[in-house]
Amino acid sequence: MKFTDGYWRKRDGLTVLHPVQLQDSVAGPDRLTVYATARRVQGRGDTLDAPVITITCTTPMPDVIRVTVAHFQGVRPRTPEFSLARAQVQPVVDERSLTSGALTARFADGDAWDLGFFADGRRITGSGRKGIGIVDGADGSHYVHEQLDLDVGEAVYGLGERFGPLVKNGQSVDIWNADGGTSSEQAYKNVPFFVTNRGYGVLVDHPGRVSFEVGSEVVSRTQFSVAGQSMSYLVIYGPTPADVLRKYTALTGRPARPPAWSFGLWLTTSFTTSYDEETVTSFVDGMAERDIPLSVFHFDTFWMREFSWCDFEWDARIFPDPAAMLKRLSDRGLRTCVWINPYIAQRSAMFAEGMARGFLVRKPDGDVWQWDRWQAGMALVDFTNPDAAAWYAGKLRALLEMGVDAFKSDFGERIPTEVVWHDGSDPERMHNYYTQLYNKTVFDVLVQQRGVGDAVVYARSATVGGQQFPVHWGGDSSATFASMAESLRGGLSLASSGFGFWSHDIGGFEGRPDPAVFKRWIPFGLLSSHSRLHGNQTYRVPWLFDDESVQVLRSFTRLKHRLMPYLYAAAWRAHTEGLPMMRPMPFAFPDDPACTHLDRQYLLGGDLLVAPVFTVDGDVSYYVPDGRWTRFGSGDIVEGPRWVRERHGFDSVPLLVRPGAVIATGTRDDRPDYDYRDGVTLCLHEPAEGTTTVTVPGLASGTATVFRVRRRGASVRVERDGAALSWRVLVAGGEPVDVAADQSVCEVRWDG
Repeated sequence: MKFTDGYWRKRDGLTVLHPVQLQDSVAGPDRLTVYATARRVQGRGDTLDAPVITITCTTPMPDVIRVTVAHFQGVRPRTPEFSLARAQVQPVVDERSLTSGALTARFADGDAWDLGFFADGRRITGSGRKGIGIVDGADGSHYVHEQLDLDVGEAVYGLGERFGPLVKNGQSVDIWNADGGTSSEQAYKNVPFFVTNRGYGVLVDHPGRVSFEVGSEVVSRTQFSVAGQSMSYLVIYGPTPADVLRKYTALTGRPARPPAWSFGLWLTTSFTTSYDEETVTSFVDGMAERDIPLSVFHFDTFWMREFSWCDFEWDARIFPDPAAMLKRLSDRGLRTCVWINPYIAQRSAMFAEGMARGFLVRKPDGDVWQWDRWQAGMALVDFTNPDAAAWYAGKLRALLEMGVDAFKSDFGERIPTEVVWHDGSDPERMHNYYTQLYNKTVFDVLVQQRGVGDAVVYARSATVGGQQFPVHWGGDSSATFASMAESLRGGLSLASSGFGFWSHDIGGFEGRPDPAVFKRWIPFGLLSSHSRLHGNQTYRVPWLFDDESVQVLRSFTRLKHRLMPYLYAAAWRAHTEGLPMMRPMPFAFPDDPACTHLDRQYLLGGDLLVAPVFTVDGDVSYYVPDGRWTRFGSGDIVEGPRWVRERHGFDSVPLLVRPGAVIATGTRDDRPDYDYRDGVTLCLHEPAEGTTTVTVPGLASGTATVFRVRRRGASVRVERDGAALSWRVLVAGGEPVDVAADQSVCEVRWDG
């Protein structure tokens, strides 16, 4: 929300208090509290009618400082609240500063108001004159805003899944979940967290609407504001953007480890298409006949009867024996997923049951909240009621016992505010937070039934902490190159917000893609963390487009399976460190200014550069950072730093290996879940002097084989620590060296 009319004036109807003078401070063992007046106090008489703003600094963990700005403090506590971790940390506190780890919050001495944040001997950001504001509106509204300085060349990333430019400078963003597709300023996944290339991040600890003006009200500052009398935000120091994500996800929750089978190809019925069991069988048979490995089959909305979503009952007219069908699919090695959402249509038997038991969200007058959008007379499950959550989970458990393996937890964005929640939650705060309760309920029942490490959802909506329940997909895109590019921007923005796993609809959701669009989208889809063929009114099986689509899909699906030792190691890092599988270029190369605005390429894991092609003719332009990069597969060298322009066929995409990387590939290309350590190939690309460590995880939790690659001059020594039935070493462009299972050391030469 903007409060100013130009730089000097406030907007009509607004009165704004700013801290002008630090009047007093209290240094406690774990906090610093500062009292600031909104006008200068030179004598006792000046204390009359003088508003005081209270600023409190605390720390939940090293390198993180919480700042709470408050005007009136008699406001009752409101829920929900984000669940944030706390570590044992004893800050260093004096009358003007609080230090946590390497980060210090320091208030200026004297009459010039300033709150600065310092790390490694430099000021990384701060709140200066008129940065903090207490706003009163003529209509009785109240807001608190903060403005943190932006340095010259400083770029801001994050704020959830946003489909505009990756760099948020110049944008105004409201954190408010909405079902707006991928072509607008609205977003399904809103996260009040940003990170900058100065090496710090900021989380606004408010689950409701937060308004950000990123260099768009005061162009040298990032402003954020909330309604009410107080606001808390946390400054998180890196020193690199990747370090910020590590600490942010330690604070808000790390992603669960998705099962290995989920990384394979998912095929769906599409949304409003006409399908039945015969259709499903023909799709599965068609993929097998064309030698395209398929891992998961998904049943979208109409597995249930129309006007009955959600009652979690198979439509018996088209699926007369769903348990037998699910078993047949399972016997073919397929996992199955079904579409769900938290909206209960009036025709559903669950509506009457939920209303009678008080499980549906109600209006202030006690009536069930309903409307006709999406489903006739639909209501909303009240997940703040533990009994309602258990009731909903019980319906899902019955499907799991029938043979379903996963859920696509759709929707959760259109949450009303004119309602009353079972636990007394504030409706404005619950609007965004609802998705957290919804997806947690779904994910928890999967963990209970399938076990840790075998639970996965396909979720659309999210907020802070939602990354704990993977996977998320990008919502309703269109079948165009422009929408393909906006989907990538959304995924990279979400990765910048702490989400480790992300997917999108290959070919786009709305409309039938031109064969060229479909074929260009395939490598982008298979070189994402998760890969799904899905559409709206048209199917996405490749033979409906052309024969080349079949070949392209087969090739990139099998490539992804061969890359699984590398990809699953990247997934482990997302799970244990919070580093996303799809990494924005500025996070991987924070010291290269040429990477600052790149949003048409990314790193998959830490070492594979992917540049999707967004043109019919295959022309693509992408940036290669410093060093000797290797084309995956061919072994050709691409020297950086420079821009590369080239043309690719539909069966090709720019895929480069980072200098010094060791890429682990597997022996199988027919499935994603196999023993990655058996027969693994370590391919060395421009190995650097020193030691590189590569971990090849096993499918069971805690199992892995570690390889250490040591180079000195032309001599390269590879040492194995852990189980491997057999393995091989390949110097890029050379011949592989097979290593026996009982041999733990391999020596090769580097002649590069």
